[in-house]
Amino acid sequence: MGSNLSQILQSQGTRFVRILWCDNANVIRGKAFHVGFLSEHQTHGIGISIAQQAIPVMYDAVAAESGLGPVGEVWLTPDWSTLNPLPYAVGHARVMGDMVHQGKPWALCPRSFLKRMIAQADEMGLQIKAAFEHEFYLLRSPTSPDELTPADQTVFAATLGMDLNQPVIDDIAEALLSQGIPVERYYPESGPGQHEISIRYTDALRAADWQIAFRETVRGVALRHGLRASFLPKIFANHAGSGCHLHLSVWQDGQNISSDPHSASGLSKTAIAFIAGILEHLPALMAVTTPSVNSYRRLQPHFWSGAFRCWGLDNREAAVRVPSNPVGAPTHIELKTVDASANPYLALGAAIAAGLDGIQRGLEPGEPVSVDPGYMPEQERVNQGVDRLPTNLGEAIAHLSQNNTLLNALSADLARAFLAVRRAEWQALKEMSLEDEVKLLLERY
Repeated sequence: MGSNLSQILQSQGTRFVRILWCDNANVIRGKAFHVGFLSEHQTHGIGISIAQQAIPVMYDAVAAESGLGPVGEVWLTPDWSTLNPLPYAVGHARVMGDMVHQGKPWALCPRSFLKRMIAQADEMGLQIKAAFEHEFYLLRSPTSPDELTPADQTVFAATLGMDLNQPVIDDIAEALLSQGIPVERYYPESGPGQHEISIRYTDALRAADWQIAFRETVRGVALRHGLRASFLPKIFANHAGSGCHLHLSVWQDGQNISSDPHSASGLSKTAIAFIAGILEHLPALMAVTTPSVNSYRRLQPHFWSGAFRCWGLDNREAAVRVPSNPVGAPTHIELKTVDASANPYLALGAAIAAGLDGIQRGLEPGEPVSVDPGYMPEQERVNQGVDRLPTNLGEAIAHLSQNNTLLNALSADLARAFLAVRRAEWQALKEMSLEDEVKLLLERY
C-alpha cells in the first residue's frame, strides 16, 4: 500500500483509522488516529501499555500475578493488508494491529501467537484453513437497565424471523460483503431474537481477523437499526446459548488432505490424528476456547453444545463433529466447544497447537460416538474413553495450568498473563447470578 495509502484513505473519505486489538479477556479494543497525522502512525502505529494484556473483563485494572504493570510500552502496529472502511461508521476505517515491543513481535500478542502456530504447521508442511460459525442475539434497545427484550419471539429457522429481521440482516450481510468477507448462509436460530450467519472458510490468520470484523460489524449495524447485538454465550436461562463453533481443515501444497473416501470415517489419518490431539488437550483447551464463567452455562448435556469429550459423524452432541458431505467424503471437522467470549487468535492458535501435537504423536481418538453421549451408561462411557468435559471455568483453568503442550505453545509470558486474567475473572464471577453476569457482560461480547 505504501505511498498510495494516503490517497486510498482520502478516496474512501476516511477521517479516523481505528487500530484494533483483542485482549486476554476477549474485549475488542482500539485506538484511532486522524488521517492528518498518517505519516506519524503509518509504520509504528500507536503506543499502548503492556498492562493492556492483563486486564480482566470486569474492569480496567491489572490482574494480580500477571507479570505486567504500569511500566512498559508496546506499539500497536497496523497490518495495512486488513484495512477496511467501516460501512456502519462512515468516515472511520479499521485495521488490525500487531503488538511490537522493541522492534520485534511481542510474545504476549495474541495475533502473533496465531502466526507462530501457523508457522509451526508450515514447518510440518501443513496449512490450516478455518471458519468461525457465529451465533448472536438481536435485542431491542432497553428503556431501563433491567429490560432485556429479544428483537423477535420466533423459533429455529422460522421464516417469520427472517421477515421480521430482514432489514438488519440484509444490512449486516452487505456490510460484511463490502469488507471482502464472503457470506454463505443465514437462518434464525433457536432462541428468540437469535440468528446465525455463516461466512466462508479461509486461511487461519484471516479467519481470526474476520471473526473480529464480524462481531464489530454485527454490533455496529445493529446499533444503526436501534438494536443491540450480543454474542454472550448464555443470555437467557431458558433459551438457547450462542456458540462460535470452529471449523477446521488440514491442507498440504494447496490441497485439502482431510478426506480419505476409503476410510471408515471418510477422514484421512492426518485429520484423525488432528482430532485426537484436540480431544487429548480439550479439557485444558477449553480455558482458551470457552474462557468465561458464562460459557459453562451453555455447555450442558443434551443442548448440542459438545459437553462430552468425544467425536462423531454428524453427532451434534460430540465436542468434535465431522459434518457429512453430500457429494463425497467429509472435508473438515467442527469443534463445538468454542464461543465468542474467546479471543479468536488464541482459540484458533491453541486448537492448531493441540491438533499438531496429535499429528506429531500419531494419536488415535478412539471410535466415533454415534449416540448422545449423555444417555450412554457410565460404564460404557468409561470403556469408550468418553468423559464429561469441565463444568466450570475453574476446572478448565486447572487443566490448562498443568498442560505443558499448550503452555509451551503460548510461551511463558503469554501463558502467565492469560492465566492471571482467567483466574481473576473466575474469582470475581464464580458466585454471580446469571442476571448479574448478563448485566456485566452483555455488551462486552
